[in-house]
Amino acid sequence: MPSGMPSGMPGAMPGMPSMPSMPSMQSMPSMQSMQSMPGMSAMPGAFPPAGAPTPPGMLPIEQSFIENILRLNLGKMATLYMTYENNSEWNAKIFRGVLEAAGRDHIIISDPKTGMRYLLLMVNLDYVTFDEPLNYSYPFR
Repeated sequence: MPSGMPSGMPGAMPGMPSMPSMPSMQSMPSMQSMQSMPGMSAMPGAFPPAGAPTPPGMLPIEQSFIENILRLNLGKMATLYMTYENNSEWNAKIFRGVLEAAGRDHIIISDPKTGMRYLLLMVNLDYVTFDEPLNYSYPFR
């Protein structure tokens, strides 16, 4: 033991208050024993593992984002309301088309009349309307 250290607590400084003792790891329930308790999980409020299977038509709990909701509705006719700040020609624009794809930062739609495809940025999206019911089940019940 280095000189000048009190023998009562390793690493304690003379004249400094010591921290109250923390429970030892042996006295705390292990993660394994908590998992075996009915109704208890190792980490309360934790999400299911990323690789856990998800029922068809449902999104993983932690991934209920707009792009995932749009992906569940690919092929449907959608009306997208977009806002473009600092644009003197058109500040707001409405796009209508068949939902082709949706990513974290973009949406792709196609106009069924002209075949024109639009790549739209999610950052400009205000809201989306559909002419038919959405495929989506809210995961929290």
